[in-house]
Amino acid sequence: MKVGLIGLGNMGSGMALSAVRAGLSTIGFDPAIADRAALEAAGIVLADSVADVSAQAEVIVLSLPNSAIVEDVVLGADGLLHHAREGQIVLDTSTADPASTLRIAEALRDSPLRFVDGPVSGGPKAAHAGSMTMLLGGETADIHALQPVLDALTAKCVHVGPVGAGHSAKLFNNLLCGINLLAVGEAIRVARAAGLDIEKILQGVNAGSGRSGVTEVNCPTWILNGAFDSGFTMKLMRKDLGLAAEMIENSGAHAPLSQEALRLWKASAGQLGDAEDFNRIVEFVERQS
Repeated sequence: MKVGLIGLGNMGSGMALSAVRAGLSTIGFDPAIADRAALEAAGIVLADSVADVSAQAEVIVLSLPNSAIVEDVVLGADGLLHHAREGQIVLDTSTADPASTLRIAEALRDSPLRFVDGPVSGGPKAAHAGSMTMLLGGETADIHALQPVLDALTAKCVHVGPVGAGHSAKLFNNLLCGINLLAVGEAIRVARAAGLDIEKILQGVNAGSGRSGVTEVNCPTWILNGAFDSGFTMKLMRKDLGLAAEMIENSGAHAPLSQEALRLWKASAGQLGDAEDFNRIVEFVERQS
């Protein structure tokens, strides 16, 4: 199987390297590659265009910044749709707008190109290790066909529903992570003010029902040690939470806790710049007027 990677940033380059390491023939394209020589030395063939990737790859993995770029790469004037061959599958690992994903799926309905949304968790470290978690939306047969690629890139996959469900699930995941980070930030402040040993308090929490990915992973890995180097920025998290806000609004559901958390993340921009690690939100205290 020949795999194409479009988007060779921190996540895409890591996935390309994992694909090569798994023995998959890998071709990549990005108009602004940071380290061309290193990727080529690792065995990744670098293409000159989207069309070049499409001409060679059976599976095309997208790792792109936003839905507008995904739509352009798939449906644009020189996009994948215009070069599609029977049986090709596009796997979109971007964190994207589910409404955009559904528009793409509808546009591809009568084409030879199949589409699966598979947003990922784990950050650049997991992308490089081939140990990401992927939430998949698409047809069961297409996901089965992707298995060699999924085996190379992930440690865990969950098929959550039809096309679009993967991106929806990822937004729910990031929304809950955002809420948990705010809550844990408050808990840390209260524990410190009470003179308690935070690490021991979190050991207790992680043995009980209050535990979460934030208390079990984020706190020891990036927060309590002051590292704040997860590789995922405030800008990216704010983008994802903006998409979650749109999803809530479009649903018409009553979600006051989520809306307050989203307000706090937005308000944090004055104190925490876009380039900061997203875990820094635990340090945010809203200034009272």
